[in-house]
Amino acid sequence: MRDFEIDGIGMTSRRTRERLIQRLVDQGIQSTKVLDAIRTIPRHLFLDEALAHRAYEDTALPIGHNQTLSQPYIVARMTEVLLAQGELSKVLEIGTGSGYQTAVLASLIGKVYSVERIRPLQEKARQRLSRLSLNNVRLRHTDGGMGWPEESPFDGIIVTAAPGDVPQELLNQLSPEGGRLVIPVGSEVQNLVLITRKGDEYQRKVLEAVRFVPLLTGVIR
Repeated sequence: MRDFEIDGIGMTSRRTRERLIQRLVDQGIQSTKVLDAIRTIPRHLFLDEALAHRAYEDTALPIGHNQTLSQPYIVARMTEVLLAQGELSKVLEIGTGSGYQTAVLASLIGKVYSVERIRPLQEKARQRLSRLSLNNVRLRHTDGGMGWPEESPFDGIIVTAAPGDVPQELLNQLSPEGGRLVIPVGSEVQNLVLITRKGDEYQRKVLEAVRFVPLLTGVIR
């Protein structure tokens, strides 16, 4: 890939990205590692060309199939919460989507496992991650609510769509030694929730109100 495609020009330039970083800082994002990841990962590559000029606005954007690319603040916030207790070696992402959140995680975590129920989205994400040489990601086409039990336990799980309640399958796949689940929960009213597992106990903390697409069952080929 030619450097300018990654660096961007005009509305996708480094200068535009820096303005986004400042907005995230103003909204309370403190982790320098997370901010550096948002600064470095070219969000415009995870959108169709017609929307690339809006990549560094702090807003969610459509990626097709009634799915969205989460706003940068939410990506930064969820990642910061996931990493708040230190570095993680193995994380599961539910909902690969465009692959942008996956890329941010892959730049910060040893190994990322990501599942997606919509195959066309997964294939696009695979190509984008490959172009950025992010080789520490494994992708799987499956029903997200079931997670990836064969590879559990995970140090962290991040969910990018909202179930009505927390799936027990995901709780079971958390490491009993402080595994952390960051997940939006609810239908009409949604909240971002952090669940920390310690042995057979699960500590739950509500973080803030959010708005995500619903976590659906089944797969699309």
